[in-house]
Amino acid sequence: MIRCKPLLGTYVEISTSDGIHSAQAIEGAFIAIEKVQALMSFHDAQSELSKINALAHLQSVSIDPWTARALRIAQKLHQQSNGLFNCGIGQHLVKSDLLPKHCSNNRSEFGGIEHLLFLEDHLIRSSKPLCLDLGGIAKGFAVDMAVNVLQDAGIHSASVNAGGDLRLFGDTAKTIYLRNPGNPQALLDVGTLQNGAMATSGLYFAKGARSAYKQSCSHIVDPIRQASIHFSESYSVIAHECVFADALTKVVSISGDTHHPCLTYFSAQSIKVSAQ
Repeated sequence: MIRCKPLLGTYVEISTSDGIHSAQAIEGAFIAIEKVQALMSFHDAQSELSKINALAHLQSVSIDPWTARALRIAQKLHQQSNGLFNCGIGQHLVKSDLLPKHCSNNRSEFGGIEHLLFLEDHLIRSSKPLCLDLGGIAKGFAVDMAVNVLQDAGIHSASVNAGGDLRLFGDTAKTIYLRNPGNPQALLDVGTLQNGAMATSGLYFAKGARSAYKQSCSHIVDPIRQASIHFSESYSVIAHECVFADALTKVVSISGDTHHPCLTYFSAQSIKVSAQ
């Protein structure tokens, strides 16, 4: 059974091999994804993430356990990558008109994920104003939550694909195709994946990316240099969970290091695809 819904700024496809009995499980998986979207969407001014950005530097904020888990993962990735992963870069994407203008503070005032403090398990505060954009990490987290629902429902084999953030489980391997960065309409067979997750970062659909790699077209921000970066390749990461696969594509694409120590720490591996 295959179902598809527009969510997370893309189309999410859930496919199972358990027949008609999987319909209820798939619906539950979509509900989990919708919950992540409601909690962590930067585009939604009423989301919990928007509340954090608006208030966490002024007062303590009580958050959902799922948001807390995603933020703790983000902090762990920040620590292990020596700052190469940092979701506190929303202000740069706002300035480039890639995100809505929900954050109203001056650019120089913003802190990063390292300035977010856990007062209790689900209670946070920030030592600086924040413009967090969980973006891809939230998408990967949503895929993982959907997989948890499917597995808890007894589904034996399934895939969840959220715009290229992919996770599979079960006995069936899936052939993986990646876009050719030099010709995004062409697909390259890079092998098969079974019982794992995969995500890719590339700029091939950014405006002007195939020609001048203009600064305004890049959605990848180096949080250490506080600047957009540009590259002609694509970087994919395979990991056990999609939240780590997605986040680690940022570490690899920013560093250009397909053997970054962060990959070993999170039991992941990367694939670099050059324009062909």
